[in-house]
Amino acid sequence: MRFDIFSVFPSYLNSLQLSLVGKANEGGAIDVRVHDLRDWTEDRHRTVDDTPVGGGAGMVMRADIWGKALDTAFDADLGIAHPRRILAIPTPAGYPLSQEICNDLATGSDQIVIACGRYEGIDGRVADHYANRDDVEVFEFSLGDYVLNGGEVAALALVEAVARLVPGVIGNPQSLVEESHGTAGLLEYPNYTRPLDWRGLSVPAILTSGDHGRVARWRRDEALRKTALRRPDMIAGLDAASLDRRDRATLGQHGWYWPKNPALGAHPIRPTAEIARNRHAAAEYAALARSTFPDACPPTMSPADIEAFLETNLSEEFFTAAIQSDDTRVVGVRDMHGNLIAYSLSIIPEGDGVAGADEGAPVDAVLSVGDRIGPLIELSKFYLHRDWRGSGLGGLLMTATLEELLSATRAWERPYVWLGTNARNRRAQGLYAKLGFEVVGRRTFMVGEQSNDDVVMARTLDVTY
Repeated sequence: MRFDIFSVFPSYLNSLQLSLVGKANEGGAIDVRVHDLRDWTEDRHRTVDDTPVGGGAGMVMRADIWGKALDTAFDADLGIAHPRRILAIPTPAGYPLSQEICNDLATGSDQIVIACGRYEGIDGRVADHYANRDDVEVFEFSLGDYVLNGGEVAALALVEAVARLVPGVIGNPQSLVEESHGTAGLLEYPNYTRPLDWRGLSVPAILTSGDHGRVARWRRDEALRKTALRRPDMIAGLDAASLDRRDRATLGQHGWYWPKNPALGAHPIRPTAEIARNRHAAAEYAALARSTFPDACPPTMSPADIEAFLETNLSEEFFTAAIQSDDTRVVGVRDMHGNLIAYSLSIIPEGDGVAGADEGAPVDAVLSVGDRIGPLIELSKFYLHRDWRGSGLGGLLMTATLEELLSATRAWERPYVWLGTNARNRRAQGLYAKLGFEVVGRRTFMVGEQSNDDVVMARTLDVTY
């Protein structure tokens, strides 16, 4: 890999003689050559710029000077048939430099020629001319959304970012996997060394446990957490199929989810919760309810009874009334495309007394949970689309539901939320237990003509679990 760097301040690039890049250059893993652009001038003032055509502030670097200089680099014999040559031009108007681009340059190019502009930049015809050559690729790049005085800083960054990926430059190739923006696609976890205690701060105890599996998991979790907080765009680009259950739990704490069985090439998404206030959304809620309710029914229940229940209790008219009622709260979760993928429906009793006995609320059972009790709020419906069961999305839906119920009952003293779920539905019971509910009793629940044995679960109304 050969680098040719052209600048009017070649000494600016002396730092390339230091550290790993300098050692790699001395050892022959890379070949770095710095050139003074003024060597291709012919006047005694060694002029490289002129006033902009059409007027304007500043000076523009001349195409004829750059052309003569760059030709000498591209005419050099690299000893390779059909080498891949890159003309890299740092400019605030360029493409953002990324690790992916650096990987491509390190593995697929033979020569990178960097033209360090100054003043108002390089005459635009330079990039156009070399872009028209079959043997040169032009890459105009930017380090970020800010402006520097010249391209030398960007040239240093490009050489170091690319050179370290060239085989033989980094001693331990594994470090390229674990570092920020490495093949794992995450920011790197925090690193520590001795002393273990410094100014009241200690190294995380798990790192001194000697348990390599736990250490690896901790580092993975920290990388996921840091990336989710600082670079959500990187989380959105991860391959969901490469993430495990623990990754799911960690990212779920920061609002990222993906289906239990993601399709090939699927990425994590950030679903959004909503409080249903528009009656026009009733049809969407009814459609989701129709598709999810049968999965919660025991296999012995007849299709006719299920259909009768759906028509009476989960129809579009039912949800229209629920959305408009002051006594119910309908909460939904939508994916990044706006599709409804989960919902809950809660019934809030009037006033602030114990209510719900007439509707089958297990007052005595719930009383056994604590020595005092406020109103009983029924979590009547809590369903996820089947593609999202086991995804952790239930936690997002439950948090949004409890927050809405808290907002509606701020003046109440110690309210409880209760729900009933079929005694055979172990999956649902396990989910509710993880969400802070505990079994407090049983009840009979009718679907059509069939009587069903329900487990009753309850929890205090707060947002902890």
